[in-house]
Amino acid sequence: MKHIIVGLGNPGEEYENTRHNAGRMVVASFPERVAATDWRDDAKLRARVAKGVSKGGDDVVLILPDNYMNRSGTSVAPLVKSERQAKTLVVVHDDIDLPVGTIRIVFDRGSGGHRGVDSIVRAIKTRAFVRVRVGVVPTSPSGKLKKPRGEGAVHDFILKQLSKKDRAVLDEAVAYAAKATEAIVEHGVTVAMQQYNGSMERGSTKPRKRKK
Repeated sequence: MKHIIVGLGNPGEEYENTRHNAGRMVVASFPERVAATDWRDDAKLRARVAKGVSKGGDDVVLILPDNYMNRSGTSVAPLVKSERQAKTLVVVHDDIDLPVGTIRIVFDRGSGGHRGVDSIVRAIKTRAFVRVRVGVVPTSPSGKLKKPRGEGAVHDFILKQLSKKDRAVLDEAVAYAAKATEAIVEHGVTVAMQQYNGSMERGSTKPRKRKK
């Protein structure tokens, strides 16, 4: 089986240290998990591409679109031309409806207004693919989500350069999301959902233990 894993974000140094590139960060860290080749530029896909093999022997194609977020679909469409192929697709992206340190693995769900996901849905004409939603929003001491309000505020929030402290927190969350993505490849979506849908333990990339 082949897995196509896409990390959404914007190309260019000015975007590397932003919340909006969380998905790209996850997939950029992935080659060592699948013994992948070095990244190469693919002119047809307008993306950086690496290929590897999972521990279970499945082929894995890693994609980092070099289009801007709202044109991500043009880097995916040449590889996904049917609903059957869409089921091999895993899209990793930031999510402002989730607190940092929390992920949600979903299948065949609405985009929640994420422009990168919208672009992919339009390009491949289906939403029946797996997504790893990576939370990027801080919370108050009481646990309340400190989500920005209004299009302008959201834009500034996701594209603002991160402080060292905020980047350290996001890096921890990215490592957690990478483990969850690896679990999708190795064990399937259902198992990965059961293990990783929720928040990680602070100071660890392990899933938080759930109460029985």
